[in-house]
Amino acid sequence: MNTSLLNYTLHLADTTLILSQRNSEWCAHGPILEQDIAITNISLDLIGQSRYLYQYAAKLLNPVRTDVHPGGESANNSTNATEDSLAYLRTEREFKNLLLTELPKGDWAQTVLRQFLFSVYQYLLFEQLQKSKDEQLAAIAQKSIKETTYHLKWSSDWVIRLGDGTEESHTRMNKAIETLWEYTGELYIAVDYEIESAKNGTGTDISSLKQQWIQKVKDVFEEATLQFPIDRFMQTGGKQGSHTENLGYILAEMQSLQRTYPGAEW
Repeated sequence: MNTSLLNYTLHLADTTLILSQRNSEWCAHGPILEQDIAITNISLDLIGQSRYLYQYAAKLLNPVRTDVHPGGESANNSTNATEDSLAYLRTEREFKNLLLTELPKGDWAQTVLRQFLFSVYQYLLFEQLQKSKDEQLAAIAQKSIKETTYHLKWSSDWVIRLGDGTEESHTRMNKAIETLWEYTGELYIAVDYEIESAKNGTGTDISSLKQQWIQKVKDVFEEATLQFPIDRFMQTGGKQGSHTENLGYILAEMQSLQRTYPGAEW
């Protein structure tokens, strides 16, 4: 089994799942009905992406072996992993999502800013992943980038609208930047499985995305009359299983049914 490919796939899946869970907290609580529907649809897009990735990770974990036992029976190396078990039966330390995605939703400014910062990164990532030597990852990226293009436009518009809006909305956007910025460095600081995946052509050299990400964020911040932050210490660890206390609460809520009634189905 290609461990780096598996971990890379789980990282992508975990990141979109956790952000989807956070965004879904706005369902029926959006500032206006139209945007309530919009953020809910974005959540559904993200959970759809995570499903494709978890299904692929489960396939990687359940290889079909062709060797035969002395008794003549085929050996089965299956772990019986499924998209549900990967989402609902793993602990905090096993999750590899970006720290940015697990932070509390905060107010509307914090939610749309996080979606913008992540969508810029995800668009650039999927743009490159479409060229992956791994056909499955390339196909997922090709399908998902259409949704990500909309997420980027929607969140960009809101960052500009709030940043260049009233004194109150401008203040809230600056507060959101102050809260989230130290978690953005992890977007393009590669860990071992990302480095290995980039080397063998299945993944992307995420460090190469940094300047494009910075330029896009700067362009939108300038239009939104927001100041681009100066360099500061960046929080890392999520990709390797070291998380904030927030992830435990997310998983407790998200996994409660499956852990209480193992194997439950609708």
